[in-house]
Amino acid sequence: MPKLIFIQRDGSEKSVEAENGLSIMEIGRDNDLGIEGTCGGSISCCTCHVIIDPEWFSVVGYPNPDEEDMLDLAVGLKPTSRLGCQIEITDELDGLRISIPEE
Repeated sequence: MPKLIFIQRDGSEKSVEAENGLSIMEIGRDNDLGIEGTCGGSISCCTCHVIIDPEWFSVVGYPNPDEEDMLDLAVGLKPTSRLGCQIEITDELDGLRISIPEE
């Protein structure tokens, strides 16, 4: 199982084993890391906004146009911001570093 490293709002890190096929939103929500996912992954909110470590952004990839539109509403937007509901866990993401924004 891939391990993801979440950088929490207080700067501490939490390593979490993630099941392939789930989304970053589901992993963060299920591990009480401050990710809500209010819309359940339908790209109609930005409560699963995460910031991907720049070294990993090319692996994770760019947001699609619908995701970009929703990210425009996110607080603390960064160049490597993504919606966690749109990133599916695969073995390729083992070691992925993800920051959880302030809001």
